Amino acid sequence: MPGARRAPRREGRGQGSELLTRILIAVPAAIVVVIFIDLGGIAFALFMIAVGWACQHELYRMLDRWRPLALVGFASVAGLVLAAHFGTLRDVFEVAVATVPVLFLAVIARGKGRVSFSIAGTLLGVYWIGFAVTHGELLRQLPHGSGVVIDVLVGTFVGDTGAYIGGQMFGRRPLAPQISPNKTWEGLFCGMLAAIVSVFAAGLFQPWLTQSAALYLGLAVAILGPIGDLFESAIKRDAGTKDTGSLFGPHGGVLDRADAALFTIVAGYYVWLAVMH
Repeated sequence: MPGARRAPRREGRGQGSELLTRILIAVPAAIVVVIFIDLGGIAFALFMIAVGWACQHELYRMLDRWRPLALVGFASVAGLVLAAHFGTLRDVFEVAVATVPVLFLAVIARGKGRVSFSIAGTLLGVYWIGFAVTHGELLRQLPHGSGVVIDVLVGTFVGDTGAYIGGQMFGRRPLAPQISPNKTWEGLFCGMLAAIVSVFAAGLFQPWLTQSAALYLGLAVAILGPIGDLFESAIKRDAGTKDTGSLFGPHGGVLDRADAALFTIVAGYYVWLAVMH
């Protein structure tokens, strides 16, 4: 019996240590992100390209057996972000459309692997990751865009932490056991609540952000963040991979940390665009 009582305490220490590690990783990463958001301009655009390339690299490595053509994927993401920075939405659309025939010709010229799988794997990196970082650049350009980007990211990562803590404390019912066995409905509820409250609270310190707009942004983050997380989990499960990389040590790679944000930043752009109109 004494051994049975000690086990929960060891588990609690392990959970506390993991949470501390999450915080120690998140703080310096957040500082870097905020610096580039504040800089804006071409510096932020290049930062978005770098984040996109890092995520794509991890994705293409996971899908290696599909033989994605990484060079075309990288070029497309750079083109999308630069089109958003220097051009218009029409330019972004043209880069996205041009990617398909260029990719097809490149895959044919390479002459190895199954064409359909190579195209599908490459385009997943372009339209999932590339569109997300492009919307980050587009959102940064809107009035008060820098503040909204920070609000969305705060809501995303506070929501993720809330889901983790809520799942550890109250988790009983699995959310999607075939995709991610550790996620629970209780954790989902705690994470969504944390996301909404954090974005709403941020709005209290931003006079230009009305309470209703903050609530809309919070709801968008709360809904889309968990979907983005599950989306990446499903891809990792198909690929037979636990983590996409090792940049953040036991907490995986860039894609593991950015999965929810790849969905919430897109939602944040359209919500803020709608609110401004």
